[in-house]
Amino acid sequence: MSHSAAAAPAPLPFELVYSDGEPLESEWHTWQFPLLRELIRQAMAERGRRDFFAGGNMFVYHSFEQARDVAKGLPYFRGPDVFWVGGVESSHLRNAWVAWEEGGRLPDVIIELLSPSTAEIDRNEKKDLYARIFRTSEYFLYEPETLKLEGFRLAGLSYRPLTPDASGRLWSEQLGVALGRWHGVYADQEADWVRLFRADGSLVPTEAGAERERADTEQQRAEAEHQRAEAERQCADAAEAELARLRALLQKPSTEP
Repeated sequence: MSHSAAAAPAPLPFELVYSDGEPLESEWHTWQFPLLRELIRQAMAERGRRDFFAGGNMFVYHSFEQARDVAKGLPYFRGPDVFWVGGVESSHLRNAWVAWEEGGRLPDVIIELLSPSTAEIDRNEKKDLYARIFRTSEYFLYEPETLKLEGFRLAGLSYRPLTPDASGRLWSEQLGVALGRWHGVYADQEADWVRLFRADGSLVPTEAGAERERADTEQQRAEAEHQRAEAERQCADAAEAELARLRALLQKPSTEP
């Protein structure tokens, strides 16, 4: 469970900032961000959960003081690349995650996708912020240059590293899935992607993949039903043929004296 943020005065004496105008790091990042959020939504759908918010590339306001500094143009923390908050209302759009408007809730899971310009901050300043201020339960880092995936779970006021399984994947207790590296084609781009994996090792599908799985399942069900109906028809035909044979035998004149 994430840390509860202090309440801020309402209305604020300044405007919240929702964008800093900075471009994303690379084309890979522009695809990986939405892919992870989509997969998290799919993982939650498979668990029948709707009480969550999966966000990313948006401001996370954890305190009034931080929001005031942002409004003044001072150096500030923008927000995680991808984050997940459980047990919250998910039915409305948000321009930013404003903790005091969310019952003081802050992210329970954070995933940072590193780049040369952010790696040092993600491994140090942000990691410390997420542990001490956010109290975020799980923190994952992926460095596309080295294909290195790391995970940490909160213990007290600091993080302890997670041990990967035999496939190099890291289990998230919060999400109920594992994070791992997958090489394949997504959005017509062949690359190494961070994907989510079920407990049995299978991939959590994208929305399109889930739709294909449902279509395949329906086709298999229809084929099985057709085979069952065909088998019943053949049995009925065989029974009818046997009945006709027996009737013919009964109707055949006896040759005995």
